[in-house]
Amino acid sequence: MQVQITDDREDPLEPGPFVELAVSVLVAEACPDGTEVDIALVDAATMAGHNAAALGRSGPTDVLAFPLEEAAPGVPPRRLPEGPPPHLGDVVICPDIVRDNARAAGVPFEDEMALMVVHGLLHLLGYDHETDADAEQMEDRERVLVSTAGRSRP
Repeated sequence: MQVQITDDREDPLEPGPFVELAVSVLVAEACPDGTEVDIALVDAATMAGHNAAALGRSGPTDVLAFPLEEAAPGVPPRRLPEGPPPHLGDVVICPDIVRDNARAAGVPFEDEMALMVVHGLLHLLGYDHETDADAEQMEDRERVLVSTAGRSRP
């Protein structure tokens, strides 16, 4: 698995735990070897720009996902014979907003960040929360993946 994390903020986070978590999610979701994902940790102003451009919403949010391919929950991406490994897309996370959300929920920042990494990756893998049934399926999978990583889902 190829997980690239960028963090150009003034106070960057150690990427190792997020890489390990992302790899564990991709393995658990049966992604082919070499599957690629990019995760960007950005400041609130940058996230507000992404949120406006992608969703037409003002202000920053905690996580956005930009899939490159259509996917279906529980159906791993395929690697075509002799083709490159799948590149699922990009996950953008704003640790400042995640920290605020963690404080408001009374949970550790690390647990909330783990949830955002898992949540973003599941969006790249076709999970969504547009309907109650979809949200329940996604939240159930989040609980399993976050718990497997030794974290709890708030």
